[in-house]
Amino acid sequence: MKIRTPRLRRTLTLAAAIGLITLTAGCSGGLGSDGDDGSSTDGPIKLGMLAPFSGSESAFGDYMKNGAQLAIDEINADGGIGGRELELVYEDDACDATAAVAAANKLVTAGVVASVGGYCSGATLPTLPIFDEAGIPMVIPAANSNELVEQQLPGVFLINGTGTQQAKAAVAYAEKMGAESVAAIDDATAYSSDLASSFVQQAEDAGLTVAFETTVTPGENDYASVATELAAARPDLVYWTGYYQEGGLIVRQSTDAGYEGAFLVGDGSVDAKFAEIAGDGYTDNVVGTFTQTPDMIEGADEWIADYEKLAGGKPGPYSTQSYDAVRVVAEAIDVAGGTDFDKVVAALEGLKDFETFAGPLTFTDDHTLSGGGFVIVGVDPASGSFVLEDDLQG
Repeated sequence: MKIRTPRLRRTLTLAAAIGLITLTAGCSGGLGSDGDDGSSTDGPIKLGMLAPFSGSESAFGDYMKNGAQLAIDEINADGGIGGRELELVYEDDACDATAAVAAANKLVTAGVVASVGGYCSGATLPTLPIFDEAGIPMVIPAANSNELVEQQLPGVFLINGTGTQQAKAAVAYAEKMGAESVAAIDDATAYSSDLASSFVQQAEDAGLTVAFETTVTPGENDYASVATELAAARPDLVYWTGYYQEGGLIVRQSTDAGYEGAFLVGDGSVDAKFAEIAGDGYTDNVVGTFTQTPDMIEGADEWIADYEKLAGGKPGPYSTQSYDAVRVVAEAIDVAGGTDFDKVVAALEGLKDFETFAGPLTFTDDHTLSGGGFVIVGVDPASGSFVLEDDLQG
């Protein structure tokens, strides 16, 4: 992809965004659409979000929706974009490919002009051609499989680190803890298998021995056979790259089977529900690769308070990325002077050091972040939440 000539633009700093207003409590949802095609210059500018609001990953959908709505409320209170307010239109993809396709078509019909959703890579991938055909750019806040950018569609941008970047952090942690042998377990989804294969390749390149790797079927209750094999292989560290529902069971059953090494999980498992599923006493050796959440960031207290006022609860994983996805899209529409696809894509490609929670954002040629921003988080025994343990800087 060729980067177009950067345009002059105003930069909304993170500090300014955090302190703009006191939020209203409601958030607009569902379609509620008049069926326009998004080309009108009147009425709200509709941004679409696909996220899981049902199923095992439903907690993340609410985090994402509320983070996006917070940014929209702030921007609207500051006058909107070109005098027009933003509106969030969201649909449930249930982390399921079939449901995601149907939901994406609903957003197109609703007249959204950009997408700020995407949690499960396996559900996000089949929506790419739908949004591309409709001329709708995508700024994806959570899904991060390398397959998303390998499609080389001009309107697809990732503001979460890729699987390659996350695997790099996992290998760095394995080396830092002195591991000589590692293992990888995935659940065959696009996100999980991509992350596991990247980890295995980078671990081997780093001279580590891959003692065990396997794929499990998600949704089961008994992973005893895998747990027994893992315990017998005795790696110093195992990387689980799937989601928390299966991950909590696997760590529990592996510990019961005699595995005593470190248990590293990918960002799809970083949620307090992991500890709840694993049970008391089963997360002492569990850490995860993740990008920093608001509670780990100095100076984010006011943002957290605003989120809590809006959502009635604390912000969770991907709330900040969704907040920033809206801000990035809004900036691009502002710079483009409208919602024309080519002009918005050019504006996204031309962003330079745009302030986000993950740091200054400038997209690479393949529309990903120049740095993944992954850190190591551990489980707080009191709350079960993941907290910063190692920023991998030292």
